[in-house]
Amino acid sequence: MPIHMITMPKWGLSMEQGQVNGWLKSLGDKVTKGDELLDVESDKIASGVECAFEGVLRRQIAQEGDTLPVGALLGVVADAEAADADIDAAVAEFQRDFVPAKAGDADSGPQPEKSQIGGRTVRYLKQGEGEGMPVVLIHGFGGDLNNWLFNHTDLAAERTVWALDLPGHGESGKALESGSLDELAQSVIAFLDAQKIDRAHLVGHSLGGAVAMAVAEQAPGRVASLSLISSAGLGSEIDSAYIEGFVAAANRNALKPHVMKLFADPALVTRQLVEDLVKYKRLEGVQAALGKIAGQAFEGGAQRRVFRERVGSLAPRALVIWGETDQIIPARHAQGLPPQVRVEVIAGKGHMVQMEAAQEVNRLLKAFFDEGA
Repeated sequence: MPIHMITMPKWGLSMEQGQVNGWLKSLGDKVTKGDELLDVESDKIASGVECAFEGVLRRQIAQEGDTLPVGALLGVVADAEAADADIDAAVAEFQRDFVPAKAGDADSGPQPEKSQIGGRTVRYLKQGEGEGMPVVLIHGFGGDLNNWLFNHTDLAAERTVWALDLPGHGESGKALESGSLDELAQSVIAFLDAQKIDRAHLVGHSLGGAVAMAVAEQAPGRVASLSLISSAGLGSEIDSAYIEGFVAAANRNALKPHVMKLFADPALVTRQLVEDLVKYKRLEGVQAALGKIAGQAFEGGAQRRVFRERVGSLAPRALVIWGETDQIIPARHAQGLPPQVRVEVIAGKGHMVQMEAAQEVNRLLKAFFDEGA
């Protein structure tokens, strides 16, 4: 009878440990794949640890308040018939053999790289070597490649998946000419050229969705499909107070209430997440870049470029995913799209649905990619 170890996940390249905030399931509860077992907080974000197995929660090894390294044992899921002695032996064997990874270990996995592309520095992260059609992940306004930290590795199981920092964002160059959607799209096309990616599935979140659609408009032969998550460019409405507040905020207290709007559960916003955003916003050139992009994309409190009527013809296939309680761009933009566009609205999740419901979003994306193989 299988005995499954539930361990501390690794969310993002920098995560070394996590703090247990509490169990969401009780000992003896039946659990299925996708159930959240406990809440864990990393230095970036808090999230639920999802179960990959079916069975019964037989052991809660980690306790609320424990801070444990990545890979440490949190609990055990097994069949109801599994003997307690067998479970105790499996736990003892795991604890005896477990060695936490040391910071800087050579096997810490792929790391972001930087290249000069189109006259500016571009930071990107490549994962996976599979034969499937490549995927390029495009983050939203004020984000960076870490917005995909719950998705990137999972999506890269059967294909190469790239995530990049758009101009003006993350650790890419901050200089922009106009900051227009077309300029951002050109930077993605230049990235495809530099990495010799002939054709790819494009996955865009928020502003990144509008950028992906602009890429498909400019270079349709390069786009195998569009996956648009809480996407800009599918309607004119947007929370302009969020955009203006995010651009203007210069310290933690000013920024935090705006960042909390991104999630259905504001408890997911950690102090470190806000601190990292404050540090980014204080980098030279960031304020000017964000101001240019906001002025071009969201002028007058509305979205300037709307691809709504054309989204079904921009690429061979299109998928739209939305969090039902999105406070930034309304989920109703997912309604009434052309019939060939697949639409999935996830209940109880917000604008950052790819983080809040990562496992469900990953399942939807992988199934969508596979259908087009």
